[in-house]
Amino acid sequence: MLDLRHQLIEGRADVPRVGSVVELKIIPWHAVVDADGTIVAHVVPYLRGLILDDNRPATAKSYAYDLLRWHRLLWFLDVGWDRATEAETSALVGWLRTAPNPQRRRQSPSSPPPGSVNPRTGKPYLKAGYAPSTINHCLTVVSSFYAYHRHYNRGPLVNPVPESQAQRRALAHRAPDGEVPQFRRGRLRQRVPTTGPRSIPDGMWDEFFAALTCDRDRAAVLLYVSSGSRAGEVLGVTPGDINWAKQLIWVVTKGGDEREAVPVSPQALTVLAAYLDHTGLPAADQPVLRTRRGPDRRQHRGGRARLQRRHQRAGQPLILHRDRGA
Repeated sequence: MLDLRHQLIEGRADVPRVGSVVELKIIPWHAVVDADGTIVAHVVPYLRGLILDDNRPATAKSYAYDLLRWHRLLWFLDVGWDRATEAETSALVGWLRTAPNPQRRRQSPSSPPPGSVNPRTGKPYLKAGYAPSTINHCLTVVSSFYAYHRHYNRGPLVNPVPESQAQRRALAHRAPDGEVPQFRRGRLRQRVPTTGPRSIPDGMWDEFFAALTCDRDRAAVLLYVSSGSRAGEVLGVTPGDINWAKQLIWVVTKGGDEREAVPVSPQALTVLAAYLDHTGLPAADQPVLRTRRGPDRRQHRGGRARLQRRHQRAGQPLILHRDRGA
């Protein structure tokens, strides 16, 4: 067993990708299943608790995938979830530090190598492995999972994820609007590098915007950039969510169901008006950004992928969020 953990940490072994996350039609919305397709019972109440605590379904789904990684490791090491120790957590961190991230695979042979730097922009491409922030998020989820079961006297007596006592003391009596104090990272937590704000140079922005071929895409990009909203929020804007006179749009922000007014640029509304003048105004409760081909329906979030491909054709390793800095 000890040798198997060392092999994971040193990158000489990999955890089989067994099991999956499935969507349910009832609470908890998502569940973890093992290699036989059986729902992992002790994960169900934790994910259900996230929904009952009024977390978003996307949050529960993200946590489910982190717990799937954890259980894949436990199944590989043949360790029961209620017998896990810090040794298994160390193996998890070592495995994620050395294993390739399947989401980083590129099918095109012309794709640049992971971790290389684009000569035009000087910006790096994503590395082949898991990012430090991903590893830390996984540790946070596993720690929360065991803290939940410890509350009901289930699972191990000691949380397998070590806690940072320095962080606990530093944040214990901090004012909400006060400065965040400095503290040492907890054991096994990864150092997350400090990065500058995401942005795109003016010349490349002009090149990217000129590559857009229709008013719908131009309006979507301008609304996205000028408002700072997320892609899903912009795609959900209906005719009733637009205040033309005050240059505002109303969006449902992440983590809540309340509508919030955000300002947009006059250019965005001008292009949007040209697009609606050509296609016609949809029903009051329907999104204004519609598909151009096939049945008339709201634009899918696949529009994000189209904009990404525009960047790639221009030789720009820029993700959609960086357009906000334009």
